[in-house]
Amino acid sequence: MSFMKLGRFALATALATTIGLAAAAAETLRLSHNTGDGTTWHKGAEKFGELLAERSGGAMQVRVFPNAQLAGGDQMRQADMVGRGALDLVVTSAINVTPLVPEMAVFSLPYLYANYDQVDATTAEGGPAGRLAEILEEKGIMVLAWGENGFREVTNNVRPITSPEDMRGLNMRVAGPMYIDVMNALGANPQQMQWTETMTALQQGVVDGQENPIGAVIIPQQVFEVQKYLTTWHYSYDPIFLGISKAKWDSYDAETQQMLRETAAEAMDYQRQITREGTATGIDFLRERGMEVHEPTEEELAAFRAATQPAFDQWAERVGSDLVQSFQDAIASVN
Repeated sequence: MSFMKLGRFALATALATTIGLAAAAAETLRLSHNTGDGTTWHKGAEKFGELLAERSGGAMQVRVFPNAQLAGGDQMRQADMVGRGALDLVVTSAINVTPLVPEMAVFSLPYLYANYDQVDATTAEGGPAGRLAEILEEKGIMVLAWGENGFREVTNNVRPITSPEDMRGLNMRVAGPMYIDVMNALGANPQQMQWTETMTALQQGVVDGQENPIGAVIIPQQVFEVQKYLTTWHYSYDPIFLGISKAKWDSYDAETQQMLRETAAEAMDYQRQITREGTATGIDFLRERGMEVHEPTEEELAAFRAATQPAFDQWAERVGSDLVQSFQDAIASVN
């Protein structure tokens, strides 16, 4: 072999070795969430992966697993798995974490919030949501950024919901323990169920209805195809968060941690934006798809608020009066 050919061979070998080492050095993080791949949860998770791969020069990759695949379809187990280091990352909602951290239910207390400005006052840096991040860290989960599931609206196939009395006797799918108490207060029959089972249950009439945000779930999960009536009662708000295993977090240097936080914040800002955009245009979209939409008056909302007050009081005591007061103070600051 000539010296020229030897040189080319050596160069090719060196390049192949460099590429191989780079590929071997790349870290793939597994991210779990419990909704479908058409939702804003999934789009926010994918955005995080895209940005992280770009900013790390390909050294860090994210593989997104929808529908709680890595938790056997159990949306409540995801956060616990991240806390134990069995998963790297999670995008999940506050209500899904209440079995692990009951205080997370504070976000979803019935009629705590009236608008997005109030929500943003509690999740902003320095806001009372920081206390929840501290509690989650104690459970092995670092909150990188807050996103949005949204205001939960009620749908069903039996009748329009215009008053608390209309909820009586309805079999309602719910996500977590607090919503069981809320539905009981309204006279409905709550059935806690994994989201992966809910669409089939609605189609088969196992449950009459469900409650979820418009932009994050009802439209992208095509709930309108199996439900006739929707009421925009804004009875509960549900944030999501992007969290990382504390064990994984502690393995990174300060520069990498900062990159992760900044990337997560940008991804969740994007997720929140597209969720609110989808919600803003959602009512007209749902009407076009044949849903009957009722937008309650202030008097009707007051009746729902009064009917759910016992559940508010019960869960406010459970999560802690000081924590609830800190949220109420932040909300009052923007009124």
